[in-house]
Amino acid sequence: MPVPDAVDDRTAASIMMQGLTASHFATDFYPVLPGDIAFVHAAAGGLGLLLTQIIKLRGGQVIGRVSSEEKVATAREAGADHVIVDTEGRFAEEALRLTDGEGVHVVYDGSGPTTFQGSLDVLRRSGTFCWYGPVLGGPGPLDIMSLPRSIKIGYAVFFDHIHTPELLRKHAAQLFQWVADGRLKVRIGGEYALADAAKAHADMESRRTTGKLVLIP
Repeated sequence: MPVPDAVDDRTAASIMMQGLTASHFATDFYPVLPGDIAFVHAAAGGLGLLLTQIIKLRGGQVIGRVSSEEKVATAREAGADHVIVDTEGRFAEEALRLTDGEGVHVVYDGSGPTTFQGSLDVLRRSGTFCWYGPVLGGPGPLDIMSLPRSIKIGYAVFFDHIHTPELLRKHAAQLFQWVADGRLKVRIGGEYALADAAKAHADMESRRTTGKLVLIP
């Protein structure tokens, strides 16, 4: 994938996988429309920050969820309209209050089974549940006839967004153009020597990090 001169190598490395994933979520899996309200889990993480910005680029509103007060400002800088601090999966009541009881149009949830029920609860009628992130595990057996409010659930995989070389070049070029125009900002939350990869993993698991972590060979 050719990288334009206006985009430095660290930014290019930071945006490819999570940027393409965020693009898939907000333009393909659920194409956000002006006025839509989206709920973004881990809104201060590398994916959440990019997803929030793309949703805002498309005219949507964002309710973000973060794990600590220290991450609120980071999520807001990306454009989140509201930020909920939560580590227990008890965010639905506040999100419903913020939407006057209607719920959100789409929820993007890669936080594992802890948040699954809350994400169901926060959706409005005919809302869309974008489930991703198999590393944390799935929700367990699901009775499709128990799904509320005619909602739609899908498992989003970013490879479906770039299943041809032409699509890879097209979508990556769009990301790079947004970066070059200053409309999409990549937050690099830390740089580590390749030999310190274990420390980078430990820092991610601790939830102390924000943005994207970069390993430098």
